Amino acid sequence: MATEKREQAQRPAVILPFEKRGEYTIEPLGEIADKPVYSFIKRTFDITASALALLVLFVPMLLIAIIVTATSEGGPLFTQERLGKDGKPFRMTKFRTMYVNAERDGAQWSRGDEDARITRVGSFLRKVRLDELPQLWSILKGDMSFVGPRPERQVFYDEFETYIHGFSERLKVKPGLTGLAQINGGYFLRPEEKILYDVEYIKTRSVWLDIKILFKTIKVIFTADGAE
Repeated sequence: MATEKREQAQRPAVILPFEKRGEYTIEPLGEIADKPVYSFIKRTFDITASALALLVLFVPMLLIAIIVTATSEGGPLFTQERLGKDGKPFRMTKFRTMYVNAERDGAQWSRGDEDARITRVGSFLRKVRLDELPQLWSILKGDMSFVGPRPERQVFYDEFETYIHGFSERLKVKPGLTGLAQINGGYFLRPEEKILYDVEYIKTRSVWLDIKILFKTIKVIFTADGAE
């Protein structure tokens, strides 16, 4: 008991915009299938599409960086450590959408559109997902894929595992720029809801499913109808 209390005291502060509703147990996925043909096609697409997108979108990304810097205090980019496949940490970069020192009181789960920490420009960027564009570099390097569970921080994995047992099952595949959860609610989903979509994706992942998720993501970008 004393050891458990000491570990809780040492854990970084986590601020959640909701009350926890009981406990959940996620089905163990065990060792997932390799799917070598699917993996080859997926990685080939990731490399080709991310390299091309970085070239084509260089000027728009530069313009976004200038606008972010000009409209609020702080630099244009926000870099944070996230967990990748098998729990391997990597540095993920996004365009900054929040005010500086947004987490001075502790790690805070986003409140979506109602989050007062988001700047006016940041709100638009998040709605059409343009804040995610710097992650194209993470895809090119192989830390991420275009499609997969969204990468999360260690502090949130530690927190969610206390009542969503098996939340870390989502680490069995490479994280993505977009995913099944993101096209079905995104910021508006609670962690216990997101993990269900993530597990469904891991169990049924295929080239066809990835294509459907990408096309639905493109629709969200151009219509802003409930983006993450």
